[in-house]
Amino acid sequence: MVMAVVAALAVFYHLITNRASRQWGYRVRRKSTRLFTNPVPSQPLPRNARPPGSHGSRQAWVRVRVPVGASGLRTPPTRAALCYNVPMRVGLYIHVPFCLRKCHYCDFYSLPAGPAPEHAYAFVAAVEREMASAAARHAALGPLSAATLFLGGGTPSLLTPAQLGRLLAAARTHFLLAPDAEITIEANPGTLDAEKARAVRDLGVNRVSVGVQSFDDPLLRRLGRAHAAARGIEAIGHLRAAGLENISLDLMFALPGQSLASWRETLRRAIALAPEHVSAYGLTVEPGTPFADWERQGRLSRPDEELEAAMLEEGIAILTAAGYEHYEISNFARPGRQCAHNRTYWRNEPYLGFGPSAASYSGGARSVNVRSLSRYLAAIAAGESPVETVEAATRELEMGETMMVGLRLLEGVTQARFRERFGVPLQEAYADPIRRLTAAGLVTCDEHRLALTRRGLLLASNVMAEFLR
Repeated sequence: MVMAVVAALAVFYHLITNRASRQWGYRVRRKSTRLFTNPVPSQPLPRNARPPGSHGSRQAWVRVRVPVGASGLRTPPTRAALCYNVPMRVGLYIHVPFCLRKCHYCDFYSLPAGPAPEHAYAFVAAVEREMASAAARHAALGPLSAATLFLGGGTPSLLTPAQLGRLLAAARTHFLLAPDAEITIEANPGTLDAEKARAVRDLGVNRVSVGVQSFDDPLLRRLGRAHAAARGIEAIGHLRAAGLENISLDLMFALPGQSLASWRETLRRAIALAPEHVSAYGLTVEPGTPFADWERQGRLSRPDEELEAAMLEEGIAILTAAGYEHYEISNFARPGRQCAHNRTYWRNEPYLGFGPSAASYSGGARSVNVRSLSRYLAAIAAGESPVETVEAATRELEMGETMMVGLRLLEGVTQARFRERFGVPLQEAYADPIRRLTAAGLVTCDEHRLALTRRGLLLASNVMAEFLR
């Protein structure tokens, strides 16, 4: 979510899920009337790094594919430099592509590597060089300021404290990481013990997103998770004992064989652990995953749309009753504990991503690194860019993207911020969609903001698609 991390979200294939927060933290069903509530992840665009610009909007992008030769990636065309002409303040994301094993639903780029990834040190060294290169490109503009740093994956907690320390040190060396910066790491419960929790704290990490997903052991096994429910509870205990005061739990619903009672029990046990933040994502079955194969073979039985909607509404009711603010479609937080990094994505603001499959957005362009650890390492070793694709958006598409991701926030898209950014009032830019959606009871629009109604929340994919027509 961010271990989990999002049909009609045309521009963002890999938002975050998510899941995190995945790099983007969520994802939405494509070509489906099923609920929008996914990634699952963060991430937060990013994470599995599918470039934006689909569903009829491709013509609005200038796309550049970086050629690959026998010696590895060549330097990207000039347009790739757009990725680094960023404003002075950005969010930072590092994609760690290692997992204990691949979950049955996951299509984010990751490699099952066991408890000691073979290429971890080479990966860390490559990210250090990629960060140094990005900073050097900005030398003429002055150092970049970063308010957030998010380590997603994959399973970043698989790395040793020394390896994690090098990544954090590189971020602090090459970017002006604010003293109060939100520094998040995603963790699998099976990789968190008391020693790792203390090490993470000592490195300066101040937020941990734990991929619990469920407290139902049969469901965890069905998902292919590498931990049992008890390990999730133990992991939270280790983090609390180490002094971590900002913990997020990633949960999933609409799982194969999951009942409403099981979902309620997972929510109850999550609340009992008193996390500062909860991400709750509906399952998306993605092409190329075991779940997709099993569904095609008739071996995967999922809750129907009515039950999924009931699970979503139950999650909102239970979490808000427990004192969590429902601030984004799939995210809930105690006061002052919203995920600052993911808000960068939801406000369509600039960020830089590092590592294989990581995405970046700045200067009106989105870039995606190669989705291969070996190709990524080869490119960096050769002194070449790991960027595989770059897409530059028109002003019209950038406005549409801002509406899509902004509507995921319960506060919606503010009139003042939209007009300041694009020089045009919301009602003027989107008169027809706003009129249709308001008449249908899916959005509310006043002098301050445009936001989803409760009904619009359940049909968010359809609403968001209206702004890319």
